[in-house]
Amino acid sequence: MTKKDLINSGKVKSVFTTDNDNEVLIEFRDDMTAGDGARKEVMSKKGTYNAIISSKIFQVLEEGGVKTQLIELIKPNEMIATKLEMIPIEVIIRNIATGSLVRTYPIEDGTPLDPPIVQMDYKNDEFHDPMLNDSIIKALGIATQEEIDTLKELALKVNDILREFFDEAGIILVDFKIEFGKDKDGNIVLGDEISPDSCRLWDKETLDMLDKELFRKGKDDEVMEAYVEVYNRVIPDEEKAKFDL
Repeated sequence: MTKKDLINSGKVKSVFTTDNDNEVLIEFRDDMTAGDGARKEVMSKKGTYNAIISSKIFQVLEEGGVKTQLIELIKPNEMIATKLEMIPIEVIIRNIATGSLVRTYPIEDGTPLDPPIVQMDYKNDEFHDPMLNDSIIKALGIATQEEIDTLKELALKVNDILREFFDEAGIILVDFKIEFGKDKDGNIVLGDEISPDSCRLWDKETLDMLDKELFRKGKDDEVMEAYVEVYNRVIPDEEKAKFDL
């Protein structure tokens, strides 16, 4: 598969055209950002670990019946994926109350949420990703009610699969954000990534953070140690053998 023209360079990933019009190449870079990109660092092999973890999670979701844009991880930090027209909504699932939820609402940090909270934010840095509801989404022309219902249903299905997946690895899936897009036939497909960049992950025994929140809190020297720990727990040894890490 030939990497061709740059389509988009986001905060931590670059997307390129390929020799197939319906596929793209996604390069996971070593950039780490916080605060809408206000703070940025480069961390060695961060993109590689995220790409491998994300591709593994997408494989698990595919096996569980969730269609993703993953086609193949061709290099440790490069993924061939179905070309999607992304929907500008971040769907956030919260299983435990923490972060912005407890800063904004009168709920105690660490409160289990049953059923999980499904939150939708407008993916737009200019407006600082404000929270959406169904009426606002439809007023902005982002999605129909049927599409909104599909996004919520798929997000909850992803949550069910991943809570079990991470639990088996001794990790609590606290919350996560995901993005969807439409393929050439108009089907809604899970895209972007699911990695320690986009999830809050806590060690089941110690409740230690294993995700990007460490970077947000200025614990830069602990970030890659946490990402490697997640990699070691969720990637089987026979699959690790493919990568020179």
